[in-house]
Amino acid sequence: MRAILVSLLLGIFTMSSHAATVERYTDPAMQDANLPFSQSVRVGNMLYLSGQIGNIPGTLDLAPGGMEGQARQTMDNIEAVLEANGASFADVTKCLVMLADMSQWADFNKIYVTYFEPGQFPARSAFGANGLALGGVLEVECEAYVGD
Repeated sequence: MRAILVSLLLGIFTMSSHAATVERYTDPAMQDANLPFSQSVRVGNMLYLSGQIGNIPGTLDLAPGGMEGQARQTMDNIEAVLEANGASFADVTKCLVMLADMSQWADFNKIYVTYFEPGQFPARSAFGANGLALGGVLEVECEAYVGD
């Protein structure tokens, strides 16, 4: 019984000493927008990015050019959040893509693939969505492994 109690206490101590801190990030240029979310949250070695849209940095204005313009801006916005956290597209493990019009899936993919090394794509899901933020044509959410 005593051995079980000691093992249990050691397990609790070990778990509590490895508790990960939570770090939140929002670009200072976007803080005045008072949005109800952080652009990213890091927990341990994982970085979770909020969905990014094709807004011009520091504004709530969408990039011109429809799918092509917003897709490039969205991916650039993701890249900026990754870099602010010491990461890059090479660290991205999973993306979730939401498209207002699924017929533009191939158009988005033409741009998306240019942000990754050939054959080094993260896991990904995609679906059609109605009513994306600011009337955008897409939103992309990613996760990345950032190490120690």
